[in-house]
Amino acid sequence: MSAFTHPYFVHALLAGTAIALAAGLVGYFLVLRAQVFTGDALSHVAFTGALAALALGYDLRLGLFAATVLFAVLLGALGRRSRTDDVAIGSVFSWILGLGVFFLTLYTTSRNTGNGTAGVNVLFGSIFGLSSGQAELAAVVACFICLAVLAIARPLLFASIDEAVAAARRVPVRLLGIAFLILVGACAAEAAQAVGSLLLLGLLAAPAGAASRLTDRPYHSLALSAGLAVAEMWAGLALSYYVPQLPPSFAIMAVATAVYAVALIGVRRPRVRPGLAEA
Repeated sequence: MSAFTHPYFVHALLAGTAIALAAGLVGYFLVLRAQVFTGDALSHVAFTGALAALALGYDLRLGLFAATVLFAVLLGALGRRSRTDDVAIGSVFSWILGLGVFFLTLYTTSRNTGNGTAGVNVLFGSIFGLSSGQAELAAVVACFICLAVLAIARPLLFASIDEAVAAARRVPVRLLGIAFLILVGACAAEAAQAVGSLLLLGLLAAPAGAASRLTDRPYHSLALSAGLAVAEMWAGLALSYYVPQLPPSFAIMAVATAVYAVALIGVRRPRVRPGLAEA
């Protein structure tokens, strides 16, 4: 029987494709700007935000987006120019994770709920459990993130490669940095629905890391990162469908990791060209 005859698979494919496309675009700049640690921190924030919303009786997506976007703005405000401050991230990293455990305990002990797997879904995703409405909303939000990234891609690329020159040419590097972090936060909230908060960093970093080793042309690498993310999402969903013992989040990340490993071992890393001639 074809996978497309099952509504849950179609919903997962719709949401997963859009989420992967957004993750690939955002992830490229995350890797280029050496802000992968920021993505890791946001994964913990996504966990805490979702569980806080559940503990307080709200939709977990509200907690996901509110926590990640607000934390992204905070990081941008505390950082230097367009970059986040690793010290600021490290100062709240463990506290955020501990707060998430507190909300998990609060949710499981003080609320009378039949959804006992909510905590597991937050950690590892539940893309096969998305309804039609949830899948459509996820796709719309992810498409908005994609359009926003493409809209700021040229100046963000300039600021990422040579921040000092970009600032001298009156590119608003700090504003761009904060805007990018907001998009990272929104993308983290989206990706958490597909692969969970524990694994979302891999969806952001692995396709971009592989793309950066396969080409030194910025826009080619950006497109390749998005393409690899979508292909890995499709392959992971198909693998999980045909091998039901494999959770979809694990299957997606297994494919992404394998692709990155091949790029890491088999391809010599090119040097990113500082010029923006192709821009």
